[in-house]
Amino acid sequence: MRIARRKTRQIRVGNVKIGGDAPISVQSMCSTDTRDVKATVEQIRQLEEVGCELIRVAVPDMEAAEALPKIKAQMSVPLIADIHFDHRLAVKAAGVVDCVRINPGNIGAWWKVAEVIKAVNDRGIPLRIGVNGGSLERALLDKYGYPTAEALAESALNAVHALEDVGFTNMKVSLKASDVHMAIDAYWLFAHQTDYPLHIGITEAGTAITGAVKSAIGLGWLLSHGIGDTLRVSLAADPVEEVKVGFEILKSLELRHRGINVIACPTCGRVEIDVVRMANELEKRLAHIKTPLNVSVLGCVVNGIGEGKEADIGVAGGEGVGILFKKGKLVCKVPMAELMDRLIEEVELLAREKEAEGARDEHVALVREHASSLLRSDGSVATTSLVRELPVLSDKN
Repeated sequence: MRIARRKTRQIRVGNVKIGGDAPISVQSMCSTDTRDVKATVEQIRQLEEVGCELIRVAVPDMEAAEALPKIKAQMSVPLIADIHFDHRLAVKAAGVVDCVRINPGNIGAWWKVAEVIKAVNDRGIPLRIGVNGGSLERALLDKYGYPTAEALAESALNAVHALEDVGFTNMKVSLKASDVHMAIDAYWLFAHQTDYPLHIGITEAGTAITGAVKSAIGLGWLLSHGIGDTLRVSLAADPVEEVKVGFEILKSLELRHRGINVIACPTCGRVEIDVVRMANELEKRLAHIKTPLNVSVLGCVVNGIGEGKEADIGVAGGEGVGILFKKGKLVCKVPMAELMDRLIEEVELLAREKEAEGARDEHVALVREHASSLLRSDGSVATTSLVRELPVLSDKN
C-alpha cells in the first residue's frame, strides 16, 4: 500500500519543516518541572539522543517562562512552549521559543489572543492551535452536550478562521482526545476542510503498553490515510519511550526510516536460543545507530534464514551454534557464546559502510547538480571561479 500524504501548506518550527513534502516529525514533551533547568535540560538531551525532533515544555507560571532562555541555550532541537489560561506567559515565551501552543478552550478573550499573535508575529514563529477534548469552550459543550468529534473540529475551525480574519496563517493544529474514535473522527473532519499542517496524537493514552497500542491504532489509521505532519505518542512513561514508539509507528508504515528495526520470531517449542533476551539486548546495544537497518533474531535453524531473508543481517540459532546471514545468505557459523558480540560487530560495520555509501551518493549528487548549473543553453560549459583546469600529472616517479 502506498500512502498518499494530505497536501498541506508548510510551516517552519526552528529548523524543522512541517507539512508540505517534509518528513513527518516526532516530538515529545518533558515531564520535568520547567523551573528546574538542570533536570529539564538533562531530559531534553536524553530525548535528543533518541532522535526527538521537537520538544515541548509546560509553562505554568512566570518562573517557568523565565527559565526558557537558559533551557533554549542548551538544546539543539526546536523548543515549543505549552501555554494554558494565562496569555501573558505565551507573550513572554514567544520571545525565546520556536513555537507557542495555545488552547482556544482556555486562553480567554480575543484581545488576549491578539496580543499573542503580535508576539509570535514579531518573532516570525508559528502558533500551534491545540484543541483538547477535556478543555472545550463552554459554548461548544452547551451546544453538543459533551465532547464530540464535531465539537473538537468546530473549536479548531473557529480558532483558525478567527486568526485568518486578522491575516495570521503561520500555524499548525491538533485535535486531541483520549478516545481513539473521537480523535480519528475529529482529525478527519478538520483535515477535509483546511490545508493547515496537523500535529496528531491520542492524548492521555495511558501507560507504556496501553498507550502505545492506542496510539498505534489511532495514529496508524490517520497516517495510513495521509493525515498527520508531526506526532506525539502520549504515554504515562519516560518521554524517551514516546519517541521510540513514535518512530516505530512511522517505520511500520514505511513513512520514516531511522535506526535498527529488530525482526524477532515470537518463539515456540522449537526455539533453542533465548530470542527474547537477544532481541532486547540488540535494541539496547544498537540504539546509537541512526542508519536504517533490518536485523533479524530467529530461533529456528531450519526456517530462520528463510524467514529472515528480507533482513539486512541476522542470526538463527540452535544446538549450540548460531548462523550469521546477510540478505538471506549464509555467511558463517558462530559458537553461541560469541553470537551476540559477533552480530553487534557486523551490524556496526554494515552501518558504517551504508553511511559512507550515503555520503558518497550525496557528494556525487552535489557535483552533478553543480555541473548541470554550469551548462549554457547551447550545451557549452560556463566558466566560473569555481571551475579551473587541472594539470595532467605524470605517472613517473
